[in-house]
Amino acid sequence: MSEKCDFGLIGLAVMGENLALNVESRGYQIAVFNRTTEKVDQLIEGRAKGKNFVGCHSVEELVESLERPRKVMMLVKAGPAVDALIDQLIPLLDEGDVIIDGGNTHFSDTERRTKYVEEKGLLYVGTGVSGGEEGALKGPSLMPGGTEKAWPIVQPIFQAIAAKVGPNEDIPCCEWVGPRGAGHYVKMVHNGIEYGDMQLICEAYFLLKHLAGLSNDELYDVFAEWNRGELESYLIEITRDIFSVKDKDSDHDLVDVVMDRAGAKGTGKWMSQLALDLGVPSTLVTAAVYARSLSAMKDARTRASEQLVGPNPPDEKMEGEARQEFVDAVREALYASKICSYAQGFVQLQAAAKEHDWPLNYGDCALLWRGGCIIRARFLDRIKEAFDSDPNLENLLLAPYFRDAVHNAQDAWRRVVTMAVQYGVPAPAFTTALSYYDGYRRERLPANLLQAQRDYFGAHTYERLDKEGHFHTDWLHERREPKA
Repeated sequence: MSEKCDFGLIGLAVMGENLALNVESRGYQIAVFNRTTEKVDQLIEGRAKGKNFVGCHSVEELVESLERPRKVMMLVKAGPAVDALIDQLIPLLDEGDVIIDGGNTHFSDTERRTKYVEEKGLLYVGTGVSGGEEGALKGPSLMPGGTEKAWPIVQPIFQAIAAKVGPNEDIPCCEWVGPRGAGHYVKMVHNGIEYGDMQLICEAYFLLKHLAGLSNDELYDVFAEWNRGELESYLIEITRDIFSVKDKDSDHDLVDVVMDRAGAKGTGKWMSQLALDLGVPSTLVTAAVYARSLSAMKDARTRASEQLVGPNPPDEKMEGEARQEFVDAVREALYASKICSYAQGFVQLQAAAKEHDWPLNYGDCALLWRGGCIIRARFLDRIKEAFDSDPNLENLLLAPYFRDAVHNAQDAWRRVVTMAVQYGVPAPAFTTALSYYDGYRRERLPANLLQAQRDYFGAHTYERLDKEGHFHTDWLHERREPKA
């Protein structure tokens, strides 16, 4: 065991503990600290026993145990606790040492903290970490940004612990994203896309259950089949598995007794809010956030269900060929909607990069999500190929592969949305995705009337198709009087 440790980690909740074990498993000696020091002792005497760990009972002790340039990673609750810990670390560190925030931090805080830490002569990294508990232990997706000089210092460890992809499983899902808050912004968009993916899958399940009448065993088979095609992904895989789990306390399948009230931690909401600030239409994540909000109104929905009515279910049960055709149509609708969701995410990344002067590589961003993270999927290779072919690609829908995929799925997609509306099965994300596609593909939208309305009541002016400049009309004076 060497005299000094290679890496320090503060915060031993499940993610922190698993990440520490991951670092040590790659041949590094690691020092750990937790505010509740009993957790340090439990780790050292438990899962870390006999391994290259140094348990510390103070921040000072942890810093003292590290080889220079020191690398200290914080995995604590986002917010004031991070600022307080940074202020505690700064006096203990020397020029060139690196402070790393691996929490789910709002990118604006990372922008501010990077500048603050750099002014103290230190280096700062704000990194997204995706993959949950298992990813932290076995290989997460890492999205680091901050002080670029810090990258060569943390790169060996970060790329060693990251998930690996490629034919030889030697390409790490970790690459430098960009300055200041770029890493945490990319992680936020990842989470927003995750919101959309999950909502779309849930709507596919609901449509198959309530319109095609599939049992959970049949749903298992459908999702197993889907996971062997273009929809292959971690989320499709775990959805398949969920349909096979029985409730230990009853004869029911467990999924059927889970309360239909969804939680959220806020990153999806952040993406939606920031999309509004940028003026980009990230409608899928917004629909997914609102769907969770509506699900949370469980008691109100139960009361409403006793008074509000909708259309009757189909007169005839779907069977045979018609049933299989609907299953296939839902698969195509899911894939087309998923393409729109990712297209929106990358449009928002492009707008944010321009706004904040981040030199993002969008193909690399897709590769970061190829393994280890929640939205890992075969489909991400296609996104990397699209941006490698055209780094200035305006929208993924314009890349030949995705354009053709949506064209081929379009009839089925419209049929599924029509049936959802006809029979009163809520499908807000499917519907939102199709509306986005139809809006984006049209040269003319009804915003000409909207601008006329704004000019009528507020003199906001409008532009014209046939002349340059901005114009105002006295609509009240020019109007035609209605007949008496």
